[in-house]
Amino acid sequence: MSSNRPVFFISDSTGITAETLGHSLLSHFDRTQFTETILSFIDTEQKARNAIDRVAKAARESGLQPIIIETIIDPKIRAIVHDSDAHTVDIISTFLGPLEQLLGQASNIRIGRPEVSANYGHYQRRMDAMQFALENDDGRRLHHYDKADIILVGVSRSGKTPTSIFLALQANVYAANYPLTDDDFEEARMPKALEPYRNKLYGLSIDPKRLNQIRDGRKADSDYASLRQCEDEVRMAEALFRRFGIPFIDTTRLSIEEISTRIIVDKGLRDRIRTVN
Repeated sequence: MSSNRPVFFISDSTGITAETLGHSLLSHFDRTQFTETILSFIDTEQKARNAIDRVAKAARESGLQPIIIETIIDPKIRAIVHDSDAHTVDIISTFLGPLEQLLGQASNIRIGRPEVSANYGHYQRRMDAMQFALENDDGRRLHHYDKADIILVGVSRSGKTPTSIFLALQANVYAANYPLTDDDFEEARMPKALEPYRNKLYGLSIDPKRLNQIRDGRKADSDYASLRQCEDEVRMAEALFRRFGIPFIDTTRLSIEEISTRIIVDKGLRDRIRTVN
């Protein structure tokens, strides 16, 4: 049995809200290790039943009661998700219910894409930033770094992708990220792809033991996930950051919001955040 408590972020849309708020809540419990699963677009009753089957399987395998953090609108689908043995956190009802009472009106929430016509410019900028983050994730497109506001640098699974996406969605920041590999560590110089953009770089580090847990959940018993490999990579990454004066942060005990806020403040991005014209 696993000693990690299963956590499921379940949504009838992308799951970004459930994951973002869920991480914020879970970050306050640093003595507990979690195994996280995102189940997006659970927008039919059958998908909900399939999701609950996965939750039940995780409960059997871990021997622990799973946690579900959900943002589901349809009451029938939500009822299926709540009819499980998991501890369920209903983000939508928790926040909207009291607001409906206070304002004396029902909310107009609906499944899927939010209403954006009233502020389309802001919405489009967020989507453009999101598209940029996805296209420039994990060093996929190095030739667009000149358009980036920030380039996150770190070893695999140190939090680069979720931070890039959060920066895009919450702050309209164009964030790229570059994964450090053994090839980068063998050279005694700045990675060639990053050299022209030193002023845009920001490093993410992580405790090697936590990195080992994360990687082991993806590639168990591999050299990639071994504690020694994690220790070596983190040590060499931090040495590179210090050698070239790259600011960096330890992400181990920080939520995505905290990491993103630190980056925005440290790199002076508040004045460069794209706003509606």
